[in-house]
Amino acid sequence: MTDTTPPRRPHALVTGGGTGIGAAVAARLDTDGFAVTLLGRRAHALEATAETLAQAQTVTADVTDADAVARAFATAREGFGPIDVLVNNAGAAKTAPFHRIAEADWQSMLDVNLSGVFHCMQAALADMRDAGWGRIVNIASTAGLKGYPYVAGYCAAKHGVIGLTRAVALELAREPITVNAVCPGYTDTELVAGALDTITEKTGRSREEALAEFVKVNPQHRLVQPGEVAETVAWLCRPAAAAVTGQAISVSGGEVM
Repeated sequence: MTDTTPPRRPHALVTGGGTGIGAAVAARLDTDGFAVTLLGRRAHALEATAETLAQAQTVTADVTDADAVARAFATAREGFGPIDVLVNNAGAAKTAPFHRIAEADWQSMLDVNLSGVFHCMQAALADMRDAGWGRIVNIASTAGLKGYPYVAGYCAAKHGVIGLTRAVALELAREPITVNAVCPGYTDTELVAGALDTITEKTGRSREEALAEFVKVNPQHRLVQPGEVAETVAWLCRPAAAAVTGQAISVSGGEVM
């Protein structure tokens, strides 16, 4: 079966699309001519980002709630038609020593970072099969490729995203639908800013000292920029990337090779 572009204006849905990597991905896909749906929990952030795009709409939902996801995807289709591209970017991280992780915090990491991806993939797949074309890109993390201390739940969930990506990619390999993961290192986002705040609060170290701990694992000694992640996502969404599926692509300045 050959891979062809959709015969209509393609529709991309980006979860966690209001800020950070999600907003950068939305802007890049908007530039590439996609109609973009931004999905997330914070309506104000979604709407602020949507106002900067040529053709965008917003829907609010918590990706951990399968019924809410189904309703949100139905609303998205009403605006821009079937979903051709899904970018699963919504996520969160909580830090604690392993022996102090509460059951609720462990479960919340799995719910938002892994089950949320599962819910959205299931909600989008029928559209792609009907259209005979599709792209799924899951924003994982280098935490899906290696371990980090004090974020065991996050690492476990992101490793799960990589496994899910590879399994579904193989199931769909005979169809013109690709499934890939992008794995950023520490990126200049609200998530990292929040982690820096936590470190300074709990350890008494300065923000500069905390940031130095983050960037030292990157051979380039810097934070990854959201736009750099977005460029990788945009490439995977193009027809020319048809032979790339089941991959976990590190965007980390060489931290993971």
